[in-house]
Amino acid sequence: MGKIRKMDEEMMEGLSKVGKNMPSLGKFFEFSQEASKDGSISAVQKELIAIAIGIYARCEYCIVFHVKAALKIGATPDQIREAAGIAVLMGGGPSMAYAVTIMEQSLEAFGQ
Repeated sequence: MGKIRKMDEEMMEGLSKVGKNMPSLGKFFEFSQEASKDGSISAVQKELIAIAIGIYARCEYCIVFHVKAALKIGATPDQIREAAGIAVLMGGGPSMAYAVTIMEQSLEAFGQ
């Protein structure tokens, strides 16, 4: 299992454990699902924003989670790379490091 798929598995396992031990955290998950739905901004656009923020914030798990989610709902690798470009514009070299490693590895791991 590659690094990215392992990170995805760890994230899902962690969310499950925390959800069982902290039922109030379920409210955040409900909010997350509701906030991610199509609205004035499409769900794909919202995932692209989340990817850019994850890259800007240098959160490997966020990048993996949102690249996978974006691909699942129809975002293209080119759209994801454009969103990453905005993160790099705003975050400079450190954000570029995450875009060219974790994001690209995530695209490869999830079949793109």
